[in-house]
Amino acid sequence: FSSISWNGSDGFYYSTYEKPEGSLLSAKTDTHKLYYHKLGTPQNSDKVIFGEGQKRRYVGGYVTEDGSYLIITAANSTSGKELFLLDLKNPKSGIVTLVDNMNNDSSVLDHRNGKLYIYTNYNAPNGKVVVVDAKAPQQANWKDLIPESKNVLSPSMGGGYIFAKYIKDAVSVVTQYNYDGKPVREIKLPGLGSAAGFEGRPDEKILYYSFTNYIVPGTIYSYDTSTGSSTIYSKPDVKFNSDDYVSEQVFYTSKDGIRIPMIITYRKGLKRNKHNPTMLYGYGGFNISLTPAFSVANLVWMENGGIYAVANLRGGGEYGRKWHDAGTKLQKQNVFDDFIAAAEYLIKNDYTSPNYLSIRGGSNGGLLVGATMAQRPELFKVALPAVGVLDMLRYHTFTSGAGWAYDYGTSADNAEMFHYLKGYSPLHNIK
Repeated sequence: FSSISWNGSDGFYYSTYEKPEGSLLSAKTDTHKLYYHKLGTPQNSDKVIFGEGQKRRYVGGYVTEDGSYLIITAANSTSGKELFLLDLKNPKSGIVTLVDNMNNDSSVLDHRNGKLYIYTNYNAPNGKVVVVDAKAPQQANWKDLIPESKNVLSPSMGGGYIFAKYIKDAVSVVTQYNYDGKPVREIKLPGLGSAAGFEGRPDEKILYYSFTNYIVPGTIYSYDTSTGSSTIYSKPDVKFNSDDYVSEQVFYTSKDGIRIPMIITYRKGLKRNKHNPTMLYGYGGFNISLTPAFSVANLVWMENGGIYAVANLRGGGEYGRKWHDAGTKLQKQNVFDDFIAAAEYLIKNDYTSPNYLSIRGGSNGGLLVGATMAQRPELFKVALPAVGVLDMLRYHTFTSGAGWAYDYGTSADNAEMFHYLKGYSPLHNIK
């Protein structure tokens, strides 16, 4: 689990775990360290920059665009991390702490003219952008630049601007801001779907972004930062006509009355006769948002008369931290209930019926499918729990499993958590 960040052309920063003793399967990956490798030297002479003498499960480091600062992040779970800073112009000054706890997530977007631009969900569950003097960067000195909104924020920087990429009901909305936090324009996207990119050096006049949805292959656009105009730069050669398909968003009600979005995609002319093979996909965890994306495999499914449905369950990041937390630990059953309610919606509205309905998910989504098939086997004909977390009583005892405890809790926490996990653990409930 490492990225590489270059320090000019002198060398680069990277992270690695200690070589485990004994079993590779059971050894804990709980001591991550950040190293610096100088080009032309052997790896065994690499210096430890962060992580010596303290256990951190996930450590990373990256250099700001202007090469002034090394940003260091450290975490023990998939949510919440510490944030540190090293002045590369004066490395002897030592590592400075920006955030000294793991109660929220923050990351430095960039450094410009002595100021650090930071994304954070500190006191802002949906995220915001703050600015601070690089010489006094502690959290107490942060000032709001782009305040929190009702939509989840994922910002980037390029071309001398900040691009606020929001998720609104699981689709992208992008607003361009200047460095003073003033909105320049809302960017006109090609349609309803997922946009990513809008990154580059401060002096770039043209930036690039990708756009996709369930019936539009991933296409790269060039974007003029001064005029706001977009032009297709590159698109894949996929032999199909998106006009032959329908991709509609619906909202349904879960067991406890919460409103859940779902996008249903199929070939035009399909009749709701209860006999359509339907694949329901979900994830519902780790603050991950399922936004529209194109897949040739799904296209083949739909070409042959299948329906493809994606439900945006609690536990994901579609509506911010509160939405995520509503599907964690002792509230994990909400995720399964949301998924079951999605299936019931498809059946009630005659898209399909239990004999023609399949469910699919991977990793945390594999747990979702495993738990759902154990709880409501009569709702589905086929279940595909890919690489699922299926033993909820012992998952945390192997390799990186303990890092998932923010979402799941562990059987070692207390008796209540043990019995809750045992109540839905697929391995312990399958018949």
